Amino acid sequence: MRSLYNRIAGQNLDRLSALSDGVFSVAMTLLVLDLRAPAAEAIHSEHDLLSALAALTPRLITYMMSFLTLGIFWLGQQAQLDRLARSDRDLAWLHIAFLFGVTLIPFSTALLAEFMSYRTALLLYWANILLIGVLLYLTWGHASRAKLVKDDTTPVIVAAICRRILIAQSLYAFGAALCVFNPYLSIAVIALIQINYALALPLTPRR
Repeated sequence: MRSLYNRIAGQNLDRLSALSDGVFSVAMTLLVLDLRAPAAEAIHSEHDLLSALAALTPRLITYMMSFLTLGIFWLGQQAQLDRLARSDRDLAWLHIAFLFGVTLIPFSTALLAEFMSYRTALLLYWANILLIGVLLYLTWGHASRAKLVKDDTTPVIVAAICRRILIAQSLYAFGAALCVFNPYLSIAVIALIQINYALALPLTPRR
């Protein structure tokens, strides 16, 4: 039998949502810190400036990819939190584990920007996305099984949230697998998947 403390811990949904918002905002801010203006002493002409800006392209691409990724996962977590009637200690720790994965995004992004042509960097970036997706799926699964969701959350809604995560992760896995042929192709496909989910295009499965 659980102790009284473990039965009452982690029940405040507002605090959990506030923590989530704080972690996501910090992670999104840290992403942009990897974009640095060219050193003034190295720029002596318009051509030098354009060349220096062009050299920033890999970092700009990965920044935009990861910003979209964090936005997509923030919306996914908020969709879950909005459907919860209450929380418990296990759910709180699952969400904290989810946020741990979120805090790794700035590192995996910087690694990919620095070594864009290396499959290892691309696979580690994808592994970071996979980790976050798996933890988001587990949190929703626990909430459903523990009956922490609101009474008006129908089985159709429960299934739709699960399906959205599974389809997204399958698409990401497909994109990552393309690095066998070319890492740049893999990055392009992952970026298109992110744009699709961010814009809610027709290819995106409905909730």
